[in-house]
Amino acid sequence: MAKKPDNKNYKVIAENRRARYDYEIQEDLEVGIILHGSEVKSLRIGQSSIADSYASVDDGELWLTNGYIAPYEQAMFGHEARRKRKLLVSRRELARLWNATKREGMTLVPLVMYFNDRGLVKLKIATAKGKKNHDKRQTDAKRDWARQKQRLLRHDT
Repeated sequence: MAKKPDNKNYKVIAENRRARYDYEIQEDLEVGIILHGSEVKSLRIGQSSIADSYASVDDGELWLTNGYIAPYEQAMFGHEARRKRKLLVSRRELARLWNATKREGMTLVPLVMYFNDRGLVKLKIATAKGKKNHDKRQTDAKRDWARQKQRLLRHDT
């Protein structure tokens, strides 16, 4: 789960919990996202999901694809729930991300969407490599062993 800073304005909107299970995270990056007003209102209520979404570089721009933001009922002019949304990064970071995705098996996965300390919507994306089934089983085994160790230590004291 995302670490909560001491700032009262920080609020996690959506988290992709399966990303750390399905992918081996290489490095992460905080990016901005361009939204309509009705999308921001819907996010304030907490109606969104980034579980099935991914980021990609198209025509020299970074886009979030398949991210879900529920329509805001009171909006005069609504928005599409699953439209492509442009992500804001510097040219240098964009070039680095594009080079990373050209490597075999690498992809851009959104991890957390949140309001930062200034109240702006930010998205944390990561360059990641997909895990095979045996890697997932190994991760499960490590997690289970860590839980058992904690239980044993707790019962001993």
